[in-house]
Amino acid sequence: MAKHEFGIMQNKPEYGKRYDEYEPQKYNCISVDDCYLEAIVADFEVIDCYWHTLDVKEKGLAYCGVTLIPPCSIGGFLDVIKGVEALDELRKLGEKGLAENKWIIHYGL
Repeated sequence: MAKHEFGIMQNKPEYGKRYDEYEPQKYNCISVDDCYLEAIVADFEVIDCYWHTLDVKEKGLAYCGVTLIPPCSIGGFLDVIKGVEALDELRKLGEKGLAENKWIIHYGL
């Protein structure tokens, strides 16, 4: 089954740097089955994010790429996944990132 990976970045992303390299171990990522995100992916399209680099500001997840989710967008992210029991671990990761004012990295399919 296809999976997405989410982790907390200990350092704020740097302008001009690309985050294309797949490094889930670096960010202690958790895996989320695609079937749980596929149904709600359109709901993320109102959330300000960055795709692969801080130079590319977009809305929503880079479904097949790398998304950088800033602390100011985590509340909206949590609103989207609220109530989806299968995403409880992701909710906890988001709450931790929000409490610590950290960025979340997402590795898409």
